[in-house]
Amino acid sequence: MPGFAELAAATNFSFLRGASHPAEMVARAIELGCAGLGIADRNSVAGVVRAHVALREARDKALAAGLVPPAFRLVVGARLAFADETPDIIAYPATRAGWGRLTGLLSLGNLRAAKGDCILHLADLIDHADDLLLIVMPDAEADGVDDAVLRRLAAAAPGRLWLGATMPRSGRDRRRLIRLGQQADGAGVRLLATADPLYARPEDRVIHDIISCIRMGTTVMAAGRLLLPNAERHLKGADEMARLFAARPDALAASLDLLGRIAFSLDDLRYCYPNEPVPDGWDAQGWLEHMVRQAALARYGDPLPPRVAAMLAEEFTLIARQRYAHYFLTVHDLVRYARAQQPPILCQGGDRRRTRSSASCSA
Repeated sequence: MPGFAELAAATNFSFLRGASHPAEMVARAIELGCAGLGIADRNSVAGVVRAHVALREARDKALAAGLVPPAFRLVVGARLAFADETPDIIAYPATRAGWGRLTGLLSLGNLRAAKGDCILHLADLIDHADDLLLIVMPDAEADGVDDAVLRRLAAAAPGRLWLGATMPRSGRDRRRLIRLGQQADGAGVRLLATADPLYARPEDRVIHDIISCIRMGTTVMAAGRLLLPNAERHLKGADEMARLFAARPDALAASLDLLGRIAFSLDDLRYCYPNEPVPDGWDAQGWLEHMVRQAALARYGDPLPPRVAAMLAEEFTLIARQRYAHYFLTVHDLVRYARAQQPPILCQGGDRRRTRSSASCSA
């Protein structure tokens, strides 16, 4: 069986467009024997965490049953929909830095729009294109994309651009595949096979019809040709995709190539406390220790009692090891602000011997 990774999967986090939960998409892709699955919801990365958790739970379940966990990769990105007639582009971060650029790009689009919308332009993507792997998705009714757009993207993301191709069984699939292949070859980019799935299984098409009618403000009985003509927008395995793309087997190989170039995983993300500003020439730890020593000298005198000096040294070591300095600087700013108010704002702290009144504030 040839290898294949589905890299254009939408979930129900593509609001009123995707019909299946992220966990359902992950489970079905594993069942089909796909090498990997890419979750790419419309202008959002909201569904990727649930997909990530579902894969982790599937692996834990296999291990608990004494089975070998599935050799399967989940990659996370977003399907970017634009306001300037640019075709949809699926973006996958190749690195942790790429994830930051993708989420920054989505934040930019969200800030321009009312809640629930995202306004992006091609120039925005080009400004954020570093460390992103891009799949241009031609409109379902088109035999390609604008050559100028493809050239512009190829220049902005050299070696990191693919042209997506689908076989939706619409009666003109082979002719369209030939034309897409010619455009990709002419532009020096690779053709990439995808089912462009909106749901996990063929029978989920019924759910998709319903949510499509909700989005378009009509009913199933009245929708007619507004609905998709068949149930082909489901996840497919490598064998079926190989049969559909028999004329371009390189398009399946391209999916594995892209998958292999993604070094980023949600496991790479760790919470980072926001940096607090410090004076020039200081880092957070040094500035915190300086302020604490000055306050300790003012309270206990110079030199510090040995017990106090030892306690501070122990605390400084712990704070440095855990990288908590920025947190304590935030607390210091809050307490300083509270004490500056008239009357001072009460804030509870470590010195509980003080009287709890509106005129006292401990830190």
